[in-house]
Amino acid sequence: MSTLAERLGRVGVWCNAPVFAPLEDVREDLAVVEELGFRAVWYPESVGGRESLSTAAIMLAETEKLIACTGILSVYARDPMATWNGARALSDAYPGRFVLGLGVSHAPSVSARGHDYGRPVPTMRAYLDAMAAVPYRPPEPEPVPVLLASLGPLMLTLAAERAAGSHPYFVPVDHTAFARERLGAGPLLAPELAVVLADDRSTAREAAQGYLDTYLALENYTNNLRRFGFGDDDLAGGGSDRLLDAIVAWGDGDTVCGRVSEHLVAGADHVCIQPLPAGDFQLEQLRELAPALLAL
Repeated sequence: MSTLAERLGRVGVWCNAPVFAPLEDVREDLAVVEELGFRAVWYPESVGGRESLSTAAIMLAETEKLIACTGILSVYARDPMATWNGARALSDAYPGRFVLGLGVSHAPSVSARGHDYGRPVPTMRAYLDAMAAVPYRPPEPEPVPVLLASLGPLMLTLAAERAAGSHPYFVPVDHTAFARERLGAGPLLAPELAVVLADDRSTAREAAQGYLDTYLALENYTNNLRRFGFGDDDLAGGGSDRLLDAIVAWGDGDTVCGRVSEHLVAGADHVCIQPLPAGDFQLEQLRELAPALLAL
């Protein structure tokens, strides 16, 4: 049986369109993404968006071989039984084509759901414990790979101990090296990487600014960036040029592929590229990048 890393391939696509865009557009775009040769599509769970497991079911039904990956499913959005038995049902219907990325999300999103945001690592550990105890009366399907949204050392350790690996988001390549060291050699490491095909920094910033503004407003991400030497000047005002260059792979196709390769060399098994601006698959960028990226 092939490993999860082999099934995913070296490069996948991260996009929020499956959660927000009209389904007609999602269907058409997923067909193109699959035709280009990408094997995996990652998508978020967002307040006001489509529910994650339902979204996976739609994506899997509309494609032939594509792997649907939650990046991530919030543990505050449903109880452990709903999550784990929903994941099992997807695995039963589409063996080997669903990856369950779990995360503790962020305080504002959790508050919007009417919950109190707890300590991240104990919350995740308790959720995993509860999932492990969930009964399932149908025949047990192929095991569902579980990845954790892991930024800090304690969550990375939990991912190594209790999951198939880690799916970090909004991270520089230094974090990938740090995560690989913390995870050890076995667990899968699949960081997200924003990309922009652009001739100059101002064009890249224009495409990336909404992305930067969204995630620099969340404490979990800014705290993590501080671990890697980014200070107040980098994190304020929409992000410094230094931060833009570290978080977003921008330039021509060779430059973008080079940045993806940096993450792979640093220890990533699979890099989830997110072409910007966010909101759709940016198919023209994917068409240009696919031949070189899929040859990595």
